[in-house]
Amino acid sequence: MEKEFDQLVAVSGLPGLYKMVANRSNGLIIEDLDEGKRRFAPSRKHQFTPLASIGIYTDDGETRELGAVFRSMRDKMEETPPPALDDNPESLRTYLSIVLPDYDRDKVYVSDIKKLIKWFTFLNERNLIPEEKVEDNKGAEEEE
Repeated sequence: MEKEFDQLVAVSGLPGLYKMVANRSNGLIIEDLDEGKRRFAPSRKHQFTPLASIGIYTDDGETRELGAVFRSMRDKMEETPPPALDDNPESLRTYLSIVLPDYDRDKVYVSDIKKLIKWFTFLNERNLIPEEKVEDNKGAEEEE
């Protein structure tokens, strides 16, 4: 599952998310996640952003990885489902403060929250939210 998430990209000028199938010197071959149709997206026309490289700004000046934010959204979905994209901005901000309490309110815009909810809904429906990475604690134990 984690490997699939690492291959997901947002492509400027195209709606939705895509799976990167192959990398060419002049662009990417991307695959629609629902229909499985593949197409070439030239780098002269599009910019590509891997989801694994996206983070949400936090108050400490760092960023929280998108996969971790998605996991928090999924874990809190029962008691706090995501609001509708057309809800008022305050409701969207309140929701994000529940799933990511330390998000930077100055750097994270309402449009970012809408995109976050839209991507989460899309990926959750397809069971593509990454599981938490299990760290190897052997090295930490040896240091103690």
